[in-house]
Amino acid sequence: MESQSQQQDSPVYANYEDMRNSGPTSSTAYMINMGPGAVATEQPQQRKRSGLNQQYRGFKTSENEPRGCMEWLVTILSVLVFIITSPISIFICFKVVAEYERAIIFRLGRLSGGARGPGMFFILPCIDEYRKVDLRTVTFNVPQQEMLTKDSVTVTVDAVVYYRISDPLYAVIQVEDYSLSTRLLAATTLRNIVGTRNLSELLTEREILAHHMQATLDEATEPWGVMVERVEIKDVSLPVSMQRAMAAEAEAARDARAKVIAAEGEKKSATALKEASDVISSSPSALQLRYLQTLSSISAEKNSTIVFPLPMELLTPYLAKYAQLMPPPSTLPPVPEKSDAELINAAAAWPKTNL
Repeated sequence: MESQSQQQDSPVYANYEDMRNSGPTSSTAYMINMGPGAVATEQPQQRKRSGLNQQYRGFKTSENEPRGCMEWLVTILSVLVFIITSPISIFICFKVVAEYERAIIFRLGRLSGGARGPGMFFILPCIDEYRKVDLRTVTFNVPQQEMLTKDSVTVTVDAVVYYRISDPLYAVIQVEDYSLSTRLLAATTLRNIVGTRNLSELLTEREILAHHMQATLDEATEPWGVMVERVEIKDVSLPVSMQRAMAAEAEAARDARAKVIAAEGEKKSATALKEASDVISSSPSALQLRYLQTLSSISAEKNSTIVFPLPMELLTPYLAKYAQLMPPPSTLPPVPEKSDAELINAAAAWPKTNL
């Protein structure tokens, strides 16, 4: 307990106390270098970051370096000004940050402790300045990027990026404008990822590409204290000519599949009809039963006309009986043949009518 209280009272530990308690979703593990008994504190439910995390922890600042005589003099004068002008100076020197904000204080240009907030904090007049950092999730649209895919197809892609500040101290000290830097990096990363993928992969594997882009951005922005939470690819636009070509290709593929399916159906139906005809030919009564079944199906539809197929086998005895009464073809009288001259004279003698 004593060692723990000594660690909490140490100035280095106090610098990072506010950042360590920045929230249950913080993804940063703060390393406090305190000799052989170094302590690493980490919030629960945090997401594991890359191995570069330890490399940027504990970067050197000038807050614990000894101050010069001029700095001490200016600090004393600032305190005297605060005392003389109080209670008016109280309204100027006390600041408040909201629950979702943190404040980084600089005293004479040097870092003065870690991130402060939420709540009220105190600054000295004339020598202290502070910067607020918003810890809420920020959403921005990546501008539409027109680029070539791996198979040389021009596409236009846009995405949405969600990020938040996981370390306010790094967001202020390590980068000039973390918001602008993250936006430019997102646009560049999107172009790089799309350029290494084919068009089919870009259209069918959006989720995989989004996760890849999110991991790449998160690793690059970690030294800035920025954590990229989510990346979504909104739309992939193709040229009109490419859309028509893909539509024609898909239509041709569907037509080919339809013809193949129809041909297979015809083949199966022909095989089934052949088997049925073999069964019917083996039993003459089966054909009559089929006729009766057809008649029942026709009559069920309330048709006014019923076509009744009459088997030729029923007419065979009657045809044989009347064939005996007919004379043979050789006994019929011959038809007289006329010559061409007789046909011409008959046509000339035909009466003519006035039309």
